[in-house]
Amino acid sequence: MSEKRAKSWLRRHAEEAIRSGLTRAYETVKVNPDRFLFQLRAAYGLPIATFHGVYSVEMSRLDDVAESVIRAAAKLAAAEGAGFGLGGILTIVPDLGILSAITMRMIQKLSLIYGFEMNTDDEIAELWIAAASAAGVDISRELLEKEVVNRFVPKVIQRIAARASAEVVEKWAGRLIPVASSAIGCALNYYFVRAWSGRALAHFRSKHLTARQKFLEEQVSTAPLRRMLP
Repeated sequence: MSEKRAKSWLRRHAEEAIRSGLTRAYETVKVNPDRFLFQLRAAYGLPIATFHGVYSVEMSRLDDVAESVIRAAAKLAAAEGAGFGLGGILTIVPDLGILSAITMRMIQKLSLIYGFEMNTDDEIAELWIAAASAAGVDISRELLEKEVVNRFVPKVIQRIAARASAEVVEKWAGRLIPVASSAIGCALNYYFVRAWSGRALAHFRSKHLTARQKFLEEQVSTAPLRRMLP
């Protein structure tokens, strides 16, 4: 197979694998908020009863938890890339499907860490806006359909898959050669998660700071009323 044909094959199949992986993460392997809330309390010691409680937690603690979640996802992706990388091009497609699911679960966890749950259509749409931001995708046109989640989410997934598959062709091409492809797969998967997590983290952190300011203002304005209550 010529290099040009190999890259064309890789682009098509990578796009489908990423689309399938993101869809699967959204529909079947999404993060359970209740379990993750328990993990935040038990494993990380956050003094919160609900996700709304994160607005009373120091930013540095939330950032530390977020970094820990990112590190764990990057290590898992690296290990998965090393294993699948042994097969070179033959295993890159299933690798990308799993990598997409790992990355999407990480983004969901970052969303929850910074106080954004996924209970309403608007919150679900916001999660995918963050995913698009993490992938470096401009979805300004799709935002017109943000309120219709069943149409909005598949379109965003397709845009992310198209953008990410182009990145795959550019950076994963080394795995077309089986020699040392395990090490290459490990390093590239780690890079993939780190790159996406940085952009997703910036998105959620910025929104959190805005919401935190509003929360603090509400706390100040209602303080006199709370003092009057028995």
